[in-house]
Amino acid sequence: MIKHRGFPGRLPGSDFQFTIRRANPKGATAIVRRERYRDRRPADKRADTAFVRALWEHFGDQPFERGNLDAGRLSWLFGREVLPADDPFDSESYEALLILDVPAAQRAFPEAFDGGGWE
Repeated sequence: MIKHRGFPGRLPGSDFQFTIRRANPKGATAIVRRERYRDRRPADKRADTAFVRALWEHFGDQPFERGNLDAGRLSWLFGREVLPADDPFDSESYEALLILDVPAAQRAFPEAFDGGGWE
């Protein structure tokens, strides 16, 4: 499992996790599309915004390996702002390639691209 050095481990001042410390010996947790409802808590929205900003700053519009990125946090964005970059896509692989759909991410999280999102 690749560790993305320099990627924030969590949202500052919170328990919202962005990365994991070590690989699960039983295999990676599957990435599944989670539905985001309008009534989500502001803290959840801030975590999503900060995660998108970190993805943009570290990977831009280039494919990236899932590695130590948290499956739960990726699942909130999967199928919308984060897409599979390889076919067939193995949602339970640490080596799976993903890509940030920049136009979709900019529509959903404009503050992640204008310098906001951390506080």
